[in-house]
Amino acid sequence: MVLLSLVATHSNVDLETVARLSVGAPQVPSAVLADDRPVSGAVVLSTCNRFEIYFEAPSEEDVEAARSAIISTISSYSGIPEPSVSSAFVTKKGGSVAKHLFAVGAGLDSAVVGEREIAGQVRRALIEAQASGAASKGLVRLFQAASRTAKDVGARTVLGSDGRSIVSVALELAGDISGSADWSQKSVVLFGTGAYAGATMALLNEKEAGGVAVFSSSGRAEAFVASRGGRALDADSLAGAIREADVIIGCSGSDARIEASDLASIREGSSSPLVIIDLALSHDFDPAVANLDNVELITLESVRLAAPEEQAETLRQAGELVQEAADAFEEQQNTRAMDAAIVALRKHTQQVLDAEMKRVRSQHGCTAAAEEVELALRRMVRQLLHTPTVRARELAAEGRQDDYTAALEALYGIDLRPTDATEVPEAPAAPSRPALHPAGVPHPAGSGDPAQCPVSHEPPAAASA
Repeated sequence: MVLLSLVATHSNVDLETVARLSVGAPQVPSAVLADDRPVSGAVVLSTCNRFEIYFEAPSEEDVEAARSAIISTISSYSGIPEPSVSSAFVTKKGGSVAKHLFAVGAGLDSAVVGEREIAGQVRRALIEAQASGAASKGLVRLFQAASRTAKDVGARTVLGSDGRSIVSVALELAGDISGSADWSQKSVVLFGTGAYAGATMALLNEKEAGGVAVFSSSGRAEAFVASRGGRALDADSLAGAIREADVIIGCSGSDARIEASDLASIREGSSSPLVIIDLALSHDFDPAVANLDNVELITLESVRLAAPEEQAETLRQAGELVQEAADAFEEQQNTRAMDAAIVALRKHTQQVLDAEMKRVRSQHGCTAAAEEVELALRRMVRQLLHTPTVRARELAAEGRQDDYTAALEALYGIDLRPTDATEVPEAPAAPSRPALHPAGVPHPAGSGDPAQCPVSHEPPAAASA
């Protein structure tokens, strides 16, 4: 199996493009796997400033076809031509996939370095893929390792210890613009009831915001405020709340965005300043609201520019932990791939041994002599497999498993099909000698078939190193 990812983030494309690419993001994995395409698993990570899809191809020969399948699916959902979709993504493969995802989960690739929400988003991405049946075993291992790495970075460095996030930086900006960091006197309207809205409400509660009203175009505001506080708005009460608001925060990303003309109409005659925080990737507010009198607009780009820089030493420590985790994961991947090659080699030798013993038994029957021949052949096979098995481990540690598998294919003609095999059979116990008739012939094993000798026929295993 080959791990790949397509990455479009705030660092390589504009946020408008990221928003367009992510249209239909939850359906992409299932859509790709539903067709007969060379993709064995897919997980989408879609946040306010990134759209990434992680997937597995059965083999190196399937990589380009798998990538094309993903690009085609994203194009069909987003309406963006395939060439444009392809050029918007950075493609990662092999070890760089793990390193990137681990850095993302640890907050090193965020607009606000060390943000705490992203680790939860990585976990939820895997949960959603597992729920839909789109997550392969390799992707499960990858995302679980990313979550462990994020926890490790958080525990062993001070990165993110201040609890910085996109939401927290946005609220700090709003306080600076309004001239007061005291939220107890501010009237707030919050759009949305998703993960970012939940994080925003939690911070507003920490800041003891005086009055928070929540609106959801999908009608989930009542359930949202029941567990988080605030009051729910409906379509009839929304305009009045907007007119009286000091801060409006958009986290919904719905199609029903507020146009500048509508906001101007609602706020007509009001001279009180208004700060709008638009955290939705697809915009809850027309960017032109920034041109209205007494209105200040904070966007994701504003947050990125205002985010404080972490200390160089902290970033170095976190980067080293991410690299170590990525190296360990890659070594594990190499070992798994090599285990599959070892299993294939043992299967091949077992088939040769079985064929030879069938010939021996057909000539000599189920005799003590035949048993001794089989025992001798098994000892020989163990010795022959010892060095190839040891070399397999050594080459896996060096990342040279492709050399090993190529040698097996060239020398033995072994077809190494992709497999999730993770265990190599242990060496079987030595077979016990069967009870013999006085003439030296074993008792028949059931049917009297001379090929059915009471000898262990477990696959041969390498001698211990």
